[in-house]
Amino acid sequence: MNSKPHPRPIKAATAADFLIASRQCEVRNLEYFLLMGRLVQSVGNLVHGLQWERGVTNLYVGSGCERFEAERAQIIKQTDQLVADFGGALADVQEELTTHPVSSSLLGHIASALHCLDQLPELRARVSGQKLTVTEATDWFCDTIHQLITVVFEAADTVVEPSIAGLLVAMVHVMNGKEYCGQERAAGSAGFSSRRFDSALSRRMVHLVEAQERCFEVFVSFANEESLELWYNLRAHPRELEIERMRQMGVSVGPYKQLDEALADRWFTLMTERMDELKKIEDSVESAFHHRCAERYAEARHSRAHQETLLASLEQRPAGDAPMLVVCDSGMEAHSVDTWGGEGVGQQSGRSIFDLVQEQTRRLKQMSEELQSAKEALEDRRTQEKAVLLLMQHRGISNDEAHRLLRKLAMDQGKRLPDAARALIAMAGVLS
Repeated sequence: MNSKPHPRPIKAATAADFLIASRQCEVRNLEYFLLMGRLVQSVGNLVHGLQWERGVTNLYVGSGCERFEAERAQIIKQTDQLVADFGGALADVQEELTTHPVSSSLLGHIASALHCLDQLPELRARVSGQKLTVTEATDWFCDTIHQLITVVFEAADTVVEPSIAGLLVAMVHVMNGKEYCGQERAAGSAGFSSRRFDSALSRRMVHLVEAQERCFEVFVSFANEESLELWYNLRAHPRELEIERMRQMGVSVGPYKQLDEALADRWFTLMTERMDELKKIEDSVESAFHHRCAERYAEARHSRAHQETLLASLEQRPAGDAPMLVVCDSGMEAHSVDTWGGEGVGQQSGRSIFDLVQEQTRRLKQMSEELQSAKEALEDRRTQEKAVLLLMQHRGISNDEAHRLLRKLAMDQGKRLPDAARALIAMAGVLS
């Protein structure tokens, strides 16, 4: 007697199965970004804290460790709390990130950011022991902040919902613009507290101002209405004129003329106010991002439930209608159509499923087209960074010098900066 169990018949896959799976994939993606919201917020807060600590560290070291000691101790406590908040937010999404990874690059940059933060206590000890220069301390803070901002950048690169992607592009660029502003605050603090700007420091100030403007141009293209209003209010504030006057002082006074050391306090105060306003803009974008994620998640769940109900009702229809031929407009060439037989599918239900397939196809195509501009902005930034790194490696020059050289190449060739960067990368690929 043959007691071997008979295998259960496998149900053939249907269009309805994959329609539901498509909707479920969309819901999962939106659910993922709802979870990522707290992590993104904690990254922004930690970056702001590290920028504060970098600025005060520069004042502290620039003064020969004679001033700003109390301010530095207070800010270190605040930064430690922000590091703990970041760790808590990361723990909340760790299982989702590692069990269902969506980007190897995202995970790699999170690992790099955590490694940098592990070095923070040692760096502080070296600063207190006067074993670190202003430049060395600044470089460490800049590298760590860059890794944290890149976490948000890589998260933005995984979005498939256009409105969410656009807000994350705006957030990445306002964070980057604020970071360049923070580097300018640090550079100016070093110059004013030492009462002199050498040529290299003056050039760095110019580079940082230009870098901010490029970031804010992209931000304006993708920001929500409330954030834009905050941005224009910032630009109209009288503080901007005083900052500009002090910038001109820093880049034109020359290395031999002594400056009033009180200017360091004024510069730091002005730039800190500016960065606090930029943080409000960043928080506004983050709030819009979270609201949009929640809104789209609710919409997607409702749409999935509605589609499941509709498809279930179609499956319960009597199969009395005659088979039919379904003609599907692919949306490409004018005379391009796809066809398949409707064997076993009633004419009424066949048409209904066909309509749902067509609707999903059109919607995904529209989303893809709308997403393109956000993806292009992210790709432009990635390409420019790659080109700058190539110039640094092949020319043996600093990051600032590489940025200046890339801008000069773009101007000489009459190209946009991203296009000049792509041409440079292509040429390097040919020559390597």
